[in-house]
Amino acid sequence: MSARPIRTGVLLAACAAVAFGLVTPLVAWAGRAADPLCTAALLYAGAAGAALVIRLFARRPEPAVRRSDAPRLIAIALVGGAIAPTLLAWGLQRSGATAGALLLNLEAVFTVGLARLFYKEHIGRRIVVAAAVMVLGGTVLVLGGTFAGGIGALGAIAVAGATLGWALDNTIGRALAERDPLQVIAIKGTLGAALTFAVALVRGGPWPSGGELAVLVASGATGYGASLYLYLLAQRRIGAARTGSVFALAPFIGAALAFALGDRHADGTVLAAGALFALGIYLHLTEHHHHPHAHTVLDHEHMHRHDDGHHTHTHDPPFSGEHSHAHHHDPVMHDHEHADDVHHGHVH
Repeated sequence: MSARPIRTGVLLAACAAVAFGLVTPLVAWAGRAADPLCTAALLYAGAAGAALVIRLFARRPEPAVRRSDAPRLIAIALVGGAIAPTLLAWGLQRSGATAGALLLNLEAVFTVGLARLFYKEHIGRRIVVAAAVMVLGGTVLVLGGTFAGGIGALGAIAVAGATLGWALDNTIGRALAERDPLQVIAIKGTLGAALTFAVALVRGGPWPSGGELAVLVASGATGYGASLYLYLLAQRRIGAARTGSVFALAPFIGAALAFALGDRHADGTVLAAGALFALGIYLHLTEHHHHPHAHTVLDHEHMHRHDDGHHTHTHDPPFSGEHSHAHHHDPVMHDHEHADDVHHGHVH
């Protein structure tokens, strides 16, 4: 965490996007003949394993998950750890890796809308236009695939459904952003993998071969474990909407890799949709938010440091750097660039 949370949050979200985007074509390849439920189980088993391994080395005094968080953890495990990856695996089998990767941009649109609906996060006209442009890009892909036959329309709709599931996951999980992210990922991954694994066994669908299985587990560790860790760190600094917007870089990385690996569904429809998504991301990333605002009295616990202009309490002996403990905020009025983090949920 730095004294400039917006810049840090954007960088973390971009790194999360790279980790996720790179594995999407690999998931499409390794899961092409497997039951989508098997693919989802392996992805989140990898994510849970990555969280446990990272936790051995990243010894950070993060606030632990609480018993009251159980309903949210179950909800994100069901929606984001079971339903969404199953829809993605099924959709990628029918839409092609390039088009499917680009459609993942819709997660940003859904996340922005849900963050505004449930958390009243600030969304200016630039963000509204960006979201509309990206919805148009998704519509071009789906309709283009329907009429041209090169992209499976049902597959595209399934991938879009996966993005809605992960947007719900982002929204529901926003309140968990101040908890230990590795603990959150381990619980979510374990629950999601167990659920999809159980259903896959009942269905008796085909499992991937040894090499493909290893690729899916590794993809889960990177694109669903390490990526989610970075995503949660970004979300606590810049809120759900802005994090989702930056994360929209992921589909372009995935589409570029898919094309390089031989997926040649990048016809005029896909290129037109890609241009619309690129414009939407540009509008998101160039949006600024700066105005005088007031902070009321607040007592809470989360990771923080003392050079960010908000944490003025003292320690005896003095302490510098990032740490976590219960602390108190006095009322203050000031003006600086900010996003919708734990301190800036004010009404506009």
